[in-house]
Amino acid sequence: MMQNAIPDADLAAAIAQRRLAKREADYTSEVRRLLDAGLAVMRRCGTTSRPRVADIVAAAGLSNDAFYRHFPSKEALVAAIIDDGSVRLTSYLSHQMAKAKSPRDEVRAWVDGVMSQAADDEIAASTLAVMWNGGMVGQNGDTRPSTTAPLAKLLEAPFAALGSADPVTDASLAAHAAVGFLSDFLWSRVRPTRKQIAHVTEFCLRAIS
Repeated sequence: MMQNAIPDADLAAAIAQRRLAKREADYTSEVRRLLDAGLAVMRRCGTTSRPRVADIVAAAGLSNDAFYRHFPSKEALVAAIIDDGSVRLTSYLSHQMAKAKSPRDEVRAWVDGVMSQAADDEIAASTLAVMWNGGMVGQNGDTRPSTTAPLAKLLEAPFAALGSADPVTDASLAAHAAVGFLSDFLWSRVRPTRKQIAHVTEFCLRAIS
């Protein structure tokens, strides 16, 4: 029976690994709760007041210790929320573009997806609140997250297929233009019309033709 026993070193490693796995799962849950709570509190505050750490941890049902275990400051949480939103939007755009039958349709799907952020009142309110709070990120020397870089990356392949001589630069310019146009709608609390969205698409296509 002793021959089948786990050596002390292996047993210790297995126990430690189980504890680390549980801690990782707990920490992942804490971060997600803080991200979701931060977004909810920012949406509730809108563009009239900035949420406090106390507001966010209360909404998440966590403690200040839990907050600062993962984020050195409120600005760091805002930056993480911006990155999280960018990842979600990029995933959505990629999914929509995958349905397209041509590079032109891919560009059209990309524009439709970006501008859809202003087409739904709840999404628009959340996006505007995050954008407004994001204005304070980077003021203390922290790295400012890029909202356009991952979106521009999705346009590089269709732009290259459509004959762009510099698809990387053209995609970046198109992303900045589209996000800037989106920002105007968000701040004016107006939904873009189909004609206006189509105009953005044609602008992007003309820029590389």
